Amino acid sequence: MVRERPPPSRRSRPGILTCIVFTGLGFIVLVGLVVLIFWLVVRPKPLEYTVDDARVYGFNLTASHALNATFDLTLRSYNRNHRVSLYYDFMEVTVWYDDQMVAFTEVAPFYQRRRNVTTLDVSAVATSTPLLGSVEKSLKHDRSSGQVGLEVRARARVRLKVGVVKTKHYTLRVYCAPVLVSFSGTPKFDRVYCDVDI
Repeated sequence: MVRERPPPSRRSRPGILTCIVFTGLGFIVLVGLVVLIFWLVVRPKPLEYTVDDARVYGFNLTASHALNATFDLTLRSYNRNHRVSLYYDFMEVTVWYDDQMVAFTEVAPFYQRRRNVTTLDVSAVATSTPLLGSVEKSLKHDRSSGQVGLEVRARARVRLKVGVVKTKHYTLRVYCAPVLVSFSGTPKFDRVYCDVDI
């Protein structure tokens, strides 16, 4: 007579997969807490950008419906933060008219300390920039009236630095309008405050 053995009882014990899941969740919560504490301690204040001066030179609308001009701009960047400084690894400045980009330039990388005002003198150049018909017509009208209203936009890749810690890259966007530029060469210019998003 053959006796059957009862099947061995399975002991309930946490599997390795459960341990991995709980370890991963714990790590995510820990990272989130560190980021939250860092943000609450640092609390970065928004940057302030203004256009302090704008002039145009060599303005010429060609027979081939293109624009040649140099837009000399003075941008002022104010970092109001007590603990945060910034690395600008890339920056471009563009000049727009009626939703068409008409001039462009790049800014050399720079470092902005905390509680610092940095002045950027840039020249955005339009070299035979083809124009839409409506844009050309509006520019001719503004040229005859003696003043043109522009948009100045900037885009930068920045890293924040707190102590010895540097963050990943963030995209900084600056929008300034209307920037009223006179063709008469008069030195009077009203500062334009910009919208800044990071």
